[in-house]
Amino acid sequence: MGAQRTSEGRGVVTSTPETGAAPKPARASSVRKWWDGHIVASFDTFGRQLGMFVEVFRTLFTDIAKRQFPFGEFIRQCAFMASTSVIPTLLVAIPIGVIVSIQVSNIAGQIGANAFSGAATGLGVIRQGAPLVTALIMAGAIGSAIAADLGSRTIRDEIDAMKVMGVNPIQRLISPRLLATMVVSFLLCGFVCFVGFITGYVFNVYMQGGTPGSYTGTFASFAGPADLWFSLIKAVIFGAIVAIVACDRGLTTSGGPAGVANSVNAAVVNSVILLFTVNVALTQIFALIIPAKVV
Repeated sequence: MGAQRTSEGRGVVTSTPETGAAPKPARASSVRKWWDGHIVASFDTFGRQLGMFVEVFRTLFTDIAKRQFPFGEFIRQCAFMASTSVIPTLLVAIPIGVIVSIQVSNIAGQIGANAFSGAATGLGVIRQGAPLVTALIMAGAIGSAIAADLGSRTIRDEIDAMKVMGVNPIQRLISPRLLATMVVSFLLCGFVCFVGFITGYVFNVYMQGGTPGSYTGTFASFAGPADLWFSLIKAVIFGAIVAIVACDRGLTTSGGPAGVANSVNAAVVNSVILLFTVNVALTQIFALIIPAKVV
């Protein structure tokens, strides 16, 4: 209770709040500010990116059907993305194959199932390793480049100038980058599958004393074309996610050069979070649709 005092001549009793008492309106305001700045903003961003996803795909199919798609820009983006991501992908795919081979062989040796190390290693690389490696490389190398490029154009008012001249940025800039990212992701995932499997084979046979016949035989018994196709489809979906998130962050850049840096950082972080979340859902769908092979 605060100290009470009486006003002279009026007999009105007022209360003086105690020192250190936190005002409730200020605390409620801070909670509301946190809610609007994080939760509501997250849903706004997701809705904006989902709307862009629908619009870009509609524009892409319409332009291809009408022969208005900018194939020149598409080829340039494919060349840039491939030259940027091939070497990092190779340098990541080799350690992934070695790590999976080491862990699988150790566990297989403990339970006396060394003959099945080929199947476990190959399936681990193809089903999970290759799409995730491709997604992370695309998010780190390609997504950041797209966000930086579009962010720089945005702060220089090039995007607004295109709109004033009647040029649709979705049609001219985003749709070729989206298609290029999906195509390069498809090719990189196949490349990682091949490199990862060969690396696991070489390490298992020449470093861990495995036999070539059992490695390839068990892999052929448990793996099937559906595993490879599902991995490639996941890579294409991951590439589309990376492109949409990076383009959205680039087009909403504000605040000068510092804003470009923030957009690049947000594009990479948001892409990685979405990629791992979508990967869980797609893996569960694959397990429900295509049952495991019984040998």
